Amino acid sequence: MERIGVAVLGATGIVGQRFVARLAAHPQFEIVSLSASGRSAGMKYKEACTWRAGGRPYAGCENFIVEETSPERAWAPVVFSALDAPVAAEIEPLYAASGALVFSNASAYRMQEDVPLLVPEANPDHLALLDEQRRRRRWRGGIACNPNCTTAILTTALAPLHRTFGVEAVLATSLQAISGAGYPGVSALDISGNVIPFIRGEEEKLETETAKILGTLLGGRVEPAPFPVSATCTRVSVRDGHSVSVSLRLRGDPPVEEVLGCLRAYRSPLADRGLPTAPEYPVRVLEEADRPQPLLDAEAGDGMTVSVGRFRSCGILGLKFLALGHNLERGAAGAAVLNAELYVSAGVPA
Repeated sequence: MERIGVAVLGATGIVGQRFVARLAAHPQFEIVSLSASGRSAGMKYKEACTWRAGGRPYAGCENFIVEETSPERAWAPVVFSALDAPVAAEIEPLYAASGALVFSNASAYRMQEDVPLLVPEANPDHLALLDEQRRRRRWRGGIACNPNCTTAILTTALAPLHRTFGVEAVLATSLQAISGAGYPGVSALDISGNVIPFIRGEEEKLETETAKILGTLLGGRVEPAPFPVSATCTRVSVRDGHSVSVSLRLRGDPPVEEVLGCLRAYRSPLADRGLPTAPEYPVRVLEEADRPQPLLDAEAGDGMTVSVGRFRSCGILGLKFLALGHNLERGAAGAAVLNAELYVSAGVPA
């Protein structure tokens, strides 16, 4: 099939590099433009950033000329945004108005009523909000968002449980990797041998975004899931991979073995669509008492599989377990690419 041209906004940052690495060999998408801030515009990609995404340096895009981030200079029918939220708030609507489909990793528009906030295995039907968005805003294109990295990991694990049993309450404590803070991120003097028990804005995102993702699409809006989420978010001395310690109450208080049976049998609802980034089994259950671990499990499923383990009874809510996912893939670049694949599978953009 003919590949679709894509642009990466914020291509020199940690998440931008992950976009480039994922897209360089993608069977459906072809990178035609890389953009960054004005200070990098006009430079070769290999001169504009230090490659930190692993694999082949610059993913074969080292000689791309970095362009200034604007629809007039860096445009494609599909756009992946790794911009910081304040910049995304200004730039992404310009692309949407110009006719581009923007798949954004930024938080700027996630909670807007007419913007789909997607974890495709959990709420693929929410993509229909793009029709309402275009009607309201008179855009030829649109904006679709992936959630906060920790939210993406939590909701991937919760989705089959909510669908099968019904979630009634969630208490979640995150242990978030250093790479989630970007580069250079957190000072080594602050994080080495330490846990930082506060990440600005993260707890609010985890609580509100989870409710939107697991909510119900009603016409042109999403009715949030009715259960409460209480979150504590911490930064730990781990390079890649966010862990979430979860206690939850499920309707009917099913036994642990029944919950495990649900998760072991869970096959992605996207599995038959042939989406290159979608794992057939997005959640894997680990039996070992000391798993999942970031060092051993973050890269599962090319970073798109969420690993869960340590299932046991909770004396307060009924059930507790540990979930782990790759914050830069399931929680960022890979998530946005999967969202775009979902859109294309419903009809290739003009």
